[in-house]
Amino acid sequence: MKPRVFIDGEAGTTGLQIASRLMARSDIDLLSIDEAKRKDADARAAIMKKADAVILCLPDDAARLAVSLVENPNTVIIDASTAHRTSPGWVYGFPEMDRGQRAAIAASARISNPGCYPTGFIALVRPLIVSGLLPPDWLVTVNAVSGYSGGGKPMIAEFETRETQDSFRIYALGQTHKHTPEMKKHAALAHAPMFLPSVGRFAQGMIIEVPLMLWALPKKPKRAAVHAALKAAYQGETFIKVIGLAEGDALKTLGAEGCNDTNRIELYVFGNDDQARLVARLDNLGKGASGAAVQNLNIALGLEESAGLAG
Repeated sequence: MKPRVFIDGEAGTTGLQIASRLMARSDIDLLSIDEAKRKDADARAAIMKKADAVILCLPDDAARLAVSLVENPNTVIIDASTAHRTSPGWVYGFPEMDRGQRAAIAASARISNPGCYPTGFIALVRPLIVSGLLPPDWLVTVNAVSGYSGGGKPMIAEFETRETQDSFRIYALGQTHKHTPEMKKHAALAHAPMFLPSVGRFAQGMIIEVPLMLWALPKKPKRAAVHAALKAAYQGETFIKVIGLAEGDALKTLGAEGCNDTNRIELYVFGNDDQARLVARLDNLGKGASGAAVQNLNIALGLEESAGLAG
């Protein structure tokens, strides 16, 4: 029997993207709920009881409630909200983060899908901490810009109906953002990074930047050493591509939309031997959300990891 999958919150931006990646699949059965019953707890609990895996595309409080509706502890839950990304008992759904992460995901029935900004940030920073090039207590800054689809339906409507005339906007000005605890924990930092997010007038795609003063680091690594640490960390990975130094140096500019409609992350090390600009580019709706959920689903159900995903 094919595994049965239910998306709770299918009508939202992330849910629609996940559904589009699963609908054509012949190796799963995608369960649906009557539109009139999408907020009916009893109806949702009944369909979850039939499912082998449930993907939650809900606000945090609603996701916590949804988890309580799942009676079978063996039903795989993949939560795309922020609710469980640092919670005990939940495995962080970033398969490439560590050598043992895939096995942990495969063995778990409770998987938290990473945030889009943390995905790029962790991909850049964690290998440098693990390799000893970056001290865990270093004061790290991350600058990032995302397409407006990252703000869900309200922000999409705001930009597409021209309710706002902003072409570029910074936010989280009080230095409180729900992604920073996730960044700190899973990048293995001693302190939360200084996070400077922004949104632009483009629908999807994103760039995450981490600037490093290489001369100030204790080991004073050269740019090539930083690049080598990233390359070693993701050797053989399908969805993370570390761009060669020469290839990166040939670029004059880098747009945010180059990985759109894929599950790919591109990592770059720009700059020189004194100052490096570490850059991650990905689709905030792909590897930053829906693509990651499908990848985690594939691993958790023992299916081909790249099924339904564009590299």
